[in-house]
Amino acid sequence: MSQLTGTTPEAECANALAEQLQALAVARGVRVTTAESCTGGGVSAAITAIAGSSSYFDAGYVTYSNATKQRLLGVSEASLEEFGAVSEAVVCEMVRGACRESGAELGVAISGVAGPGGGSDEKPVGTVWLAWGSEARQQARCCHFPGDRQAVRDAAVREALQGLIERVEALQIGTEDS
Repeated sequence: MSQLTGTTPEAECANALAEQLQALAVARGVRVTTAESCTGGGVSAAITAIAGSSSYFDAGYVTYSNATKQRLLGVSEASLEEFGAVSEAVVCEMVRGACRESGAELGVAISGVAGPGGGSDEKPVGTVWLAWGSEARQQARCCHFPGDRQAVRDAAVREALQGLIERVEALQIGTEDS
């Protein structure tokens, strides 16, 4: 039985990814953080569903409103106004702020349009920006996930965890490769 929400394939996949992330992060001595908007803490929930997660995960941030993104993570008002919350600029600022505030070496940030409303021609429902990185360096990617609100959120959680795993695997101990 899954440690998240039952025996759904989505929960099982998130559990498997979270277990893999934990094993890698602990082995490499990497602390991880999250800055989430549209997933509402789903990545943090997946991480903390695994016993022993406190060995590498100290803090996660759910910053659903723009004001909270600014106050807790230092996202600039100019970026929010120019690009919107669902943008490369904003998720990079979110992950930078989460790493700075938590002291983590690696983080992920997510902001998107999960639906059913809120989409536009430029950013339709299912548009999700993710950024991974450190306070010093970030990489972002835009994804377009199909399905209803829960499907978009589940896909974003899996993508976030997979990206963290890839980055922890690529880390060279003693360097700034995040």
